[in-house]
Amino acid sequence: MKLTDISVPDYFHKVVDCQWACPAHTPVPEYIRLIAAGRYSDAYMINWESNVFPGILGRTCDRPCEPACRRGRVEKEPVAICRLKRVAADFKDDIRARLPKPAEKKNGKRIALVGCGPASLTVARDLAPMGYECVIFDQDALAGGMMRTQIPKFRLPESVLEEECRYILDLGIAFVGERRIDSMKALLAEDFDAIFVGCGAPRGRNLDIPGRKEAAKNIHIGIDWLASVSFGHVNAIGKRVVVLGGGNTAMDCCRSSRRLGGEDVKVVVRSGFEEMKASPWEKEDAMHEDIPIFNYLVPKEFTHDNGRLTGVVFAKVKAVRDADGRRDLKPTGEPDQHFPCDDVLIAVGQENAFPWIERDCGIAFDNRGMPTVDPRTMASTHPKVFFGGDAAFGPKNIIWAVAHGHEAAISIDRLCRGEDVTVRPPPQVAVTSQKMGLHEWSYDNEIALDRRYRVPHREKVAALRDLRAEVELGYDLELALKEAERCLNCDVQTVFTGRLCIECDACVDICPMDCITFTGNGEEAELRTRLTAPAKNPSQDLYIGNSLKTGRIMVKDEDVCLHCGLCAERCPTGAWDMQKYLIDMTRAEEACRLRA
Repeated sequence: MKLTDISVPDYFHKVVDCQWACPAHTPVPEYIRLIAAGRYSDAYMINWESNVFPGILGRTCDRPCEPACRRGRVEKEPVAICRLKRVAADFKDDIRARLPKPAEKKNGKRIALVGCGPASLTVARDLAPMGYECVIFDQDALAGGMMRTQIPKFRLPESVLEEECRYILDLGIAFVGERRIDSMKALLAEDFDAIFVGCGAPRGRNLDIPGRKEAAKNIHIGIDWLASVSFGHVNAIGKRVVVLGGGNTAMDCCRSSRRLGGEDVKVVVRSGFEEMKASPWEKEDAMHEDIPIFNYLVPKEFTHDNGRLTGVVFAKVKAVRDADGRRDLKPTGEPDQHFPCDDVLIAVGQENAFPWIERDCGIAFDNRGMPTVDPRTMASTHPKVFFGGDAAFGPKNIIWAVAHGHEAAISIDRLCRGEDVTVRPPPQVAVTSQKMGLHEWSYDNEIALDRRYRVPHREKVAALRDLRAEVELGYDLELALKEAERCLNCDVQTVFTGRLCIECDACVDICPMDCITFTGNGEEAELRTRLTAPAKNPSQDLYIGNSLKTGRIMVKDEDVCLHCGLCAERCPTGAWDMQKYLIDMTRAEEACRLRA
């Protein structure tokens, strides 16, 4: 194998698994260390630069960082990264003085943004301080998009949503509420230099089975019903409720139903429990609120009595895999099941609807009705039109919308400057040694086997009485410190200098994970099998260092290294060093400064 080039930005970035997994590449260990030090405002600002909505995401993020967390390789549960983000938001000082100011002088470029959800707000947040005139159009009177209409207040308090939307709108952004865009051609004809479409996936899928039309009065599309609840148009539901679907929207529907009068609320899913799209913690919260989940049941018919809904008939199915491993649901032959109910909420998926985009305006669509979008630049086939969030690739989550918004802002800036939008600015990288002495470090490297600390919840009876009472209460400062200390500081890298090594094997002896080996070189697949501990995860690199006098190589398996620094503490020659690696993904404004 070749010597590892640690100067390549993505090498150590991939080793910081949580940051690599985050679509917005938030520097997770850095802000967790700041929380541990009591620097909550600093931790908040690091998040605000990357993911834009720390308080919102600290409550609602889908947490792609947590399955990647290195702590999960030595214990059952990862660090509560998401809920620590909320700690920064809950305990920060007034940070408004630290936010960018509205541009003193506009640059003459006007940007239209369709939909005021997280993707559009991110684009505007990045571009407005640079002098762009950003105008956001939304059919609703208030900003926030799906964050406002589809996330119940008991998960996301309105005050948090208002605060973080206001931080962005106060940058001199024009918000035009209650303005539905009905024609892309008409919008293109206006005096805008670029258009960003971030209108989400606003249409919930229907379920066309017998009885749907006859009992329509009490059969509701989940996302539309949640929006009606959010805006106060719906404040009650029947005592017996069936929710169809296994995603997070279904979980929000069933939990909202419990708070609006539903006493017997059931979730019914056609897949197995493990295959449900809902996040594990969302399923746990629903079941904690006495909502049972029934699996492998396919709805066949809505039963009714002269138009009054009486229940749903389900067929029992099982998962069968064909010779290629593809799963199919087959009837079990068991008798159908009838669930009596007063209301049904359909939450079986969302889809995009672009009736307002004329198909001859220069924007190509695929056979699913989705726009053709470059996943790197977020550009459509029309040179002035960009997409992001659910509108680009279908329903995902807020953090993906934020990542799309950052990329689209870079593209729009380059377009307006007459530059190639496919050229992306390199990230900014800093590597600093943590040496305080030869064997002392400026970071806490004690590895303790602490289990994940549970986030306190409001008492169930009280929570179910109030639709707006936040269920999760968040960590207090004592619990936050304990949870922050579970972070393994995987951005502090073990850096090897072969010419200083005397091959004494002291590092091999002390390594608690057996991840260091001195051996002869070879092809990667073969080399992985003869290390001190076999390296079984090919997606994580091997760190190869040479310049050894014996001709051997040093091999470290990055997959299981705990970044404890024991190798560097034991090394008598300083061949090992602990260096903090900080990668900052370049946003539109930083890219502009770099050009200058």
